[in-house]
Amino acid sequence: MANDMPNSDLNVVQQPVETAQGLSNPHYTDPAYFEEEKQAILFASWAGLDAAAAVPDIGDAKPIEFLGVPLLLIRDKENKVRVFQNICRHRGMILVDAPRKIEGVIRCPYHSWCYSTSGKLVSTPHVGGPGHNTHDAIDRDTLGLTEIRSHIWFGTVFVNIDGKAPAFEEVHGDLLQRWAEFDTPLYHGGPESAFQLQVKTNWKLAVENYCESYHLPWIHPGLNSYSRLEDHYNIEQKREYSGQGTYVYKQLTDENGTRFPDFPALSEQWDEGAEYIALYPNVLLGAQRDHCFVLILDPTSQATTKEHVHLFYATNDTQQDMRKKNAALWKGVFEEDIFVVEGMQKGRSAPHFDGGRFSPAMDGPTHVFHDWVASKIDTYRTKS
Repeated sequence: MANDMPNSDLNVVQQPVETAQGLSNPHYTDPAYFEEEKQAILFASWAGLDAAAAVPDIGDAKPIEFLGVPLLLIRDKENKVRVFQNICRHRGMILVDAPRKIEGVIRCPYHSWCYSTSGKLVSTPHVGGPGHNTHDAIDRDTLGLTEIRSHIWFGTVFVNIDGKAPAFEEVHGDLLQRWAEFDTPLYHGGPESAFQLQVKTNWKLAVENYCESYHLPWIHPGLNSYSRLEDHYNIEQKREYSGQGTYVYKQLTDENGTRFPDFPALSEQWDEGAEYIALYPNVLLGAQRDHCFVLILDPTSQATTKEHVHLFYATNDTQQDMRKKNAALWKGVFEEDIFVVEGMQKGRSAPHFDGGRFSPAMDGPTHVFHDWVASKIDTYRTKS
């Protein structure tokens, strides 16, 4: 399939921002392109899956379908968060169909093959015939659950589905260094600090919109009233990440003037500053002095995306009403973007749209993302 796709549209995307055009319409509307992106980008990179807080205690297990792949997020008996394919090695039956606590072993509901929380096959009842639980042809040591490469950073579980990406620290070393001050425990705010949004748009448009501050005056007038367009700066790390920062961050306070505690030992840039970065391919991050957030994009089709938002704090004893208020404020901000990204998705059905042009001054972060996507697809097509 990859060799049947035109490469000319990728060449123009990878030009300097002054002359580049955006990705062409099929990258947003064609199911064949969506399937290609799954392999070239989402499976080949370190994609965000969920918050590690989704499995807070030993034995907690949560089934997740990511781009059609059945996965199992679990905290094993050694307190390590792991990701497995959520299928039995016998006949491919789904193992866990709802979030639950694994008290003993993971038992397949079909033929009762059992696995430890670390993925080892520990029981194969009647596999050698009635009453015979072993067979010379069934090597339990080689039939454990298939583990998916995973890494936890910023409270988030990242996965590399195809298993071929360089180490997470190598791929994202620049951002890890940039935000090294946040290499500290992040405490998930609990159920009131997580919410989801269903959006009728291609996942890339959500990234593109998040990258830039150009739209603030018209789409986020509340934010722009105190953190104006001119208070922002572009963040552009080619082929790695992009986003925006502000020099004017306004902390949330309650009626008594109470604020969330700050993260420890932050430098003065964070006194009034904040940064909002898209970590490619599908994780949108926000860092402020008193809380952080992670927005994980779950592409459900070429034209639909589920957004999973999680908020984190410096301590685990912040006030519940304050956490609720903070989540409601961010939900309102993200909801303001919905009509924009859905409108752009509808616009991608216009047959004469050429991918659009970029403002060299304002759209640099978005162009960096387009360039990264094009480079990933280009590499994939070359190898295919």
